[in-house]
Amino acid sequence: MTETYVSIASVRQSGGGDAQYELVERKGVGHPDTMCDAIAERASRYYARYCVEHFGRVAHHWFDKVLLFGGEATIDFGEGELTKPYTVLYAGKGAYRFGDQEIPLEEILFRAAADTLAEVTTGFDPERHLTVRCEIVDHQGSGRGRSRYRPLGPEDLTEIGDTSLVSNDCNLLHGYHPLSTLEAMVYETEQLINGAAFKAANPDTGWDVKVFGSRRGSEYRMIVNMPFLARDIDTMETYLRRKDECRAQVAAFLDTAFGMVPDLLFNPTDRNNRPYLTALGSVADTGDVGVVGRGNRLNGLITPMRSMSIEAPAGKNPLDHTGKLYGVLAHQLAREIGEMLGMPVDTHIFTSKEARLDQPDEVVVEVHGELDEEHRAQAHDHVIKRLAAMGDVTRSLVFDGITMW
Repeated sequence: MTETYVSIASVRQSGGGDAQYELVERKGVGHPDTMCDAIAERASRYYARYCVEHFGRVAHHWFDKVLLFGGEATIDFGEGELTKPYTVLYAGKGAYRFGDQEIPLEEILFRAAADTLAEVTTGFDPERHLTVRCEIVDHQGSGRGRSRYRPLGPEDLTEIGDTSLVSNDCNLLHGYHPLSTLEAMVYETEQLINGAAFKAANPDTGWDVKVFGSRRGSEYRMIVNMPFLARDIDTMETYLRRKDECRAQVAAFLDTAFGMVPDLLFNPTDRNNRPYLTALGSVADTGDVGVVGRGNRLNGLITPMRSMSIEAPAGKNPLDHTGKLYGVLAHQLAREIGEMLGMPVDTHIFTSKEARLDQPDEVVVEVHGELDEEHRAQAHDHVIKRLAAMGDVTRSLVFDGITMW
């Protein structure tokens, strides 16, 4: 088996905070696409934990094709009620049984969707507001007596950390550290608005927050789309007043955290007298559709002017899908090596199908600064050490949960 090609290179800074022009976006936790990522990943985590707790190993599964079909609502000043439920559709593959023991797959999927949606909406009741459609199949190839989707014994399941595991596909992943000032502003603004303290102080605000940022040289601009709960807003005058109050809170946060207040536009749709009102806090209340992989990349941002993988990791198998595992690792390596060396770092990982998990084809580490041989050796050794412990990435995904949106 060919050993991994590892390159530790010193490069000129390019992209991020030193670029002349920068664009960044984040879809908040209440956006239908982000909801789908969170639902898919939680379903995988719940399923894997169930298997470990009951069978000691994990049944193979793919829950990465999740769609959310929005409901219907009556929305007006002082009124906001969901009248038709959200529908979450799961498609993929998984095992319904281990030998003669049933795996409560559909129950797990419902709970994953219900738990996620309850966290990113206000007033969500899964019994009234959620329908789940399960299209997970356990099909196997013709003539196969055994299948990892119809496991009969422990040998048909996968042990976390199994050193014989190989990559299931060809994948190309990227990571970088640190975030630029604009990237941090966009990310932290959404986290502020959807955080516990802001929601406690502003319980009439919704969750489907979308933040855009642009920078031209040293000029920063941000657009924030933030819904309000219709039942708590009685008039257009109340809406405009509450919008200005929330905008002032965000501006104060940015001034404190970043020492500046960018040109800050809140809810541009109301320039045409269209207030951003919702029933539960998301445009999913009125039929919008979400899909896994259409939103934030693995670091929680959409950064088209940076190296950015198009992998959709949420819900993918956490044991051998390298589009997921190396995506997490790429960002972890960038952060760890960047902090080790005190310099910005970009990472790139490429693997071919059937390559051992601890031996992807190529790992390229680009350090934005001057490197001496000691630094190169430290970074090289850290890459090899992390590759040898790929099981740790899987354990974190299954037992701790890693946010990838």
